[in-house]
Amino acid sequence: MNPVVKVEGRAIPFGRKNVDTDVIIPAHYLKTISRSGLGRGAFEVVRREPGNVFDDPRYVGAPVLIAGDNFGCGSSREHAAWALGDMGVQAVIAPSYSDIFSGNAVKNGIVPVVLPQDAVDRLMVVAAEGLPVTVDLESCTVTTPYQDRYSFTIDPFRRDCLMHGLDEIGLTMAQGDAISAYEAKVGAERGWV
Repeated sequence: MNPVVKVEGRAIPFGRKNVDTDVIIPAHYLKTISRSGLGRGAFEVVRREPGNVFDDPRYVGAPVLIAGDNFGCGSSREHAAWALGDMGVQAVIAPSYSDIFSGNAVKNGIVPVVLPQDAVDRLMVVAAEGLPVTVDLESCTVTTPYQDRYSFTIDPFRRDCLMHGLDEIGLTMAQGDAISAYEAKVGAERGWV
């Protein structure tokens, strides 16, 4: 996983509430174990709607998604985070998330920013104008060229994992010396192990 300290760029003004993981990536895409290519199936149902933001060329590859309350509800499919990442999304801003989606997002290098509804509404306006939005994990702020500045909180452990690019495997690998020392000690004390 790549470290994420700052995400800056256009934002997709989606804003819908109660978007479940089946809307983010439909079940028929769950046959793969590959993370690449899922972006083309992301929001498939929404993309059938005329004039949807996901097919608007202004937002292709936008690193920020602005969503509504309870984003990522439904099943626990990690493919939803994979699909967002494959689309280029590195941060999602919403009033609330499903706990499982939020955890999967962090484990896949996507920053889940929680802001009050009025801030999300303001960011929807900025995004619709095509102006960039900046999510800064060091200062835990979201800013715009209009001098909007919103503070957010994120679990310190999750923040540290994002900023250092550490998923579960990375966290384990970071303890490699301690693990090797323990195994050597156990091997010397209990050779039968």
